[in-house]
Amino acid sequence: MDQHIAESIGRPDLVRLDDRLVCLRFETMKVVSALAAVGHLLDTGVVRRGDTLLDSSSGIYAYALALACHRHGMHCHIVGSTTVDHTLRTQLAVLGATLTQMEPCDDLKLDQKRRVERIHEILAEHPEYHWMRQYHDDIHYLGYRAVADRIREATGADGLTLVGGVGSGASTGALARYLRTGTDGPANGEADVELVGVQPYGSVTFGAEHVLDPEIIIAGIGSSIPFGNVSHELYDVLHWVSFDAALAGSVDLLRRHAVFAGLSTGAGYLAARHERERSPERTVLFIAADTGHRYVDTVYARHREVAPIAHFAPREVSDQGRLALPWSRMRWNRAPAALPAPLDRVRSG
Repeated sequence: MDQHIAESIGRPDLVRLDDRLVCLRFETMKVVSALAAVGHLLDTGVVRRGDTLLDSSSGIYAYALALACHRHGMHCHIVGSTTVDHTLRTQLAVLGATLTQMEPCDDLKLDQKRRVERIHEILAEHPEYHWMRQYHDDIHYLGYRAVADRIREATGADGLTLVGGVGSGASTGALARYLRTGTDGPANGEADVELVGVQPYGSVTFGAEHVLDPEIIIAGIGSSIPFGNVSHELYDVLHWVSFDAALAGSVDLLRRHAVFAGLSTGAGYLAARHERERSPERTVLFIAADTGHRYVDTVYARHREVAPIAHFAPREVSDQGRLALPWSRMRWNRAPAALPAPLDRVRSG
């Protein structure tokens, strides 16, 4: 029996949607990483019960950290994006978390930069706070080991293609690493697991900042600054997906398979379907990081105007200079980062 609701919320469902197409469906994915990270900090004496944990978030991590703090008797302070909606603000308030929300801003890149600046201001005022650094501290990998074990048990590891939004790098990076090096892998110690990352246009993580989506950068899976938790050398393939294509994917996923999920999941679903058609011998698993409730007005209310997913196909490119809307695909081949990692990258083991 679970001892706290966060443990239940963080446990994903594995759903076979079609032949060789599997959905790893979370209610709120980052609860997995937040719970494990806070537990590790407590176990190693970095923080104590009653301390305040601080971080920046566009939404999902804010809720996850608030739940982890509630579970472990900590205080939570979130510097939130302009995208934090009324429902989440109310949840955070009732959970006892402090929310400092950025002023309305049409530029989510600027919003992200301002959030980091505000973090530094708060730390200057309260040096006793612990900054979680979800983007740079690889303690956020730890919680995904159990998820990888469950995937391996249900689907096996060899011949598996994992698809997910890159974001901070923790979920896809950790799952790929744990799945490849699991105890039941081949004799050479690494199972045949391909990692396919999904990015929005405008994100710097894999060099697409020069191509802007006229609608919006998909919050949560892209970035305007380099993230230390993204291990570029883990990724085999990248897909850049526009808002319009991700919108079509989200609606089709609900209509065809009754999976109600967020916009990044719609992008991952499109990429996963394409990878399955390219590799008929492989099982393809894609990550659904959250439910679709906060996307009702911005995504699902537009379901009647959405083009069928058959209207979208990726443009195959050999370098980022050839990227083009609405959807591009490129072999990354586990290359190192094109951009230097941040100087404050943390390694906590």
